[in-house]
Amino acid sequence: MDVLNRAKKTIALESQAIAKCADRLDAQFAEWVGRIHQGRGRLVVAGIGKSADIGRKLVATFNSTGQPSAFLHAADALHGDLGLVQEGDIVMCISKSGNSPEIKVLLPLLKSLDVPIIALTGNREGTLATMADFILDATVDEEACPHNLAPTTSTAVQLALGDALAMCLMEVRGFTVRDFAASHPGGALGKRLYTRVEDLLDPERRPTVGPEAPLAEVVLSMSAGRYGATVVTEMQGGTGQVIGIVTDGDLRRALETGLVSDLASGQTAAQLMSPSPQTIAPTALAVEAFQRMEAASITSLVVVDGERYLGLVHLHDILREGIF
Repeated sequence: MDVLNRAKKTIALESQAIAKCADRLDAQFAEWVGRIHQGRGRLVVAGIGKSADIGRKLVATFNSTGQPSAFLHAADALHGDLGLVQEGDIVMCISKSGNSPEIKVLLPLLKSLDVPIIALTGNREGTLATMADFILDATVDEEACPHNLAPTTSTAVQLALGDALAMCLMEVRGFTVRDFAASHPGGALGKRLYTRVEDLLDPERRPTVGPEAPLAEVVLSMSAGRYGATVVTEMQGGTGQVIGIVTDGDLRRALETGLVSDLASGQTAAQLMSPSPQTIAPTALAVEAFQRMEAASITSLVVVDGERYLGLVHLHDILREGIF
């Protein structure tokens, strides 16, 4: 068979099976979303073989979207790990056939613990379905495997149903973007929501000159700061009030117009600067600084606390943090 046709057939079979399982969902599904949400314990996901792999992924999704969850390997449960299941938990067992030997042995043990059981299965007549309190019907007509053997369509449906459950629980819980970031503080999303401009400031790099500073001093300040700019401040009441900024772009334009010919031209910072530069507070989020730079087509913002100049935040500082 043509490879491209096989790929397309695989995707078509899986998408059709997922669409069918969506049509089978009813009010009982919504009822169990409520029961899980209101439960005092965790959602324990059990499985074996490929279903165990799907279970591990679903546990990761549940935990990252606010639903406390844990994975229980059906075989290991028979050798001590059953102690993972506690009062108040709900157990979701995943099995295509619902008749795996390990699942069949596990089910009476779960019943003895008096915990609700959800069956995520493709066999409504199997042992798992008959002993469960609720069935998530993952029935498929055929696997995408050419021999109808390797779990493909069935695992795609299992994953889709588990994701549907996770997303519903997420909405019922009112789980927000900020909540998600709290579970992923090291990721880009977490950094976008928590990293502030003050976190990016380098106290050793705070380029500044006075308005009367000669061109040579301006260039040296820009070079020392390594931002491609220096801030012009005017001392008033002991604070360095920002009155302008000199960027490498300002210097290039001055050279192009003939305002500056060499470092001894006699021009001052006040004559070269762009007045009233864009400023940002140290408590502002770094993502806001990025958005403002992007909107104004600039690469840095002057950070001020009231009238006090604190430093510069550069586009490269934000990108280096991995925020975008």
